[in-house]
Amino acid sequence: MNHRGERHPAARNVVRIDQLDAVIFDMDGVVTDTARVHARCWEKVFDDYLQSQSERTGGAFVPFTTDDYLQFVDGKPRYDGAASFFASRGIDLPRGEPTDLPGHDSICAIANLKDVEFALLVESQGVEPFPSTVTFISLLRSRNIRTALISSSRHAKMILEAASVTDLFDAVVDGIDADKLALPGKPDPAIFLTAARQLGVAPSRAAIVEDALAGVEAGRRGGFSLVLGIDRASHAEALREHGADVVVNDLSELLTPDSEEPR
Repeated sequence: MNHRGERHPAARNVVRIDQLDAVIFDMDGVVTDTARVHARCWEKVFDDYLQSQSERTGGAFVPFTTDDYLQFVDGKPRYDGAASFFASRGIDLPRGEPTDLPGHDSICAIANLKDVEFALLVESQGVEPFPSTVTFISLLRSRNIRTALISSSRHAKMILEAASVTDLFDAVVDGIDADKLALPGKPDPAIFLTAARQLGVAPSRAAIVEDALAGVEAGRRGGFSLVLGIDRASHAEALREHGADVVVNDLSELLTPDSEEPR
């Protein structure tokens, strides 16, 4: 893997593929084309709330934007993401409890409403993996490099099965596991470190692949040997600033033309 492209000014020395024992992948936007579905669902539930608040208070309606999603929500557990967005708008809404019914009464209720919307979209539209990611992971595994998947989503295993990619990973740590283990959300590296432990590898011998700002920051904090950012939202510089050593638009950029070896 000859890491091409600009690197973060503080990035460490480039790590060759033969110096890695494992690569840990985020799911949404990296393995499965679901990040856009998440963003669309957040937009719907936030805008519904913001519109109703505007009508109730007479204030201006300022819709949820792509920048809001990337800065405050993307890559985080849903309750943390919702809390972060509302804090950015100065909206004081009770956090509530994870058991809150979907609705607008609390941060947890809104996040649960988003979860319902997401599950409905996945059920109705299905899930597709990124072909280049599947190829890339298959090549890693052919070189005896272990692979794991992490996700803050409680639906991760369902999504992997729907995308027919479950067999590509030696370990999966999802939102259900994170809750059971009381893992803090990104940018804390806990979920990545848990995956590394499950693989039996040290972070210094593992790389992570992320598309979220909170995710690449988690990789940097966790001491992983390489933090690879996937730029699917035109925020390459922000990925570098948050800790990505290398940023590519798609993992196909790290494959040779004949797709037989990683660069």
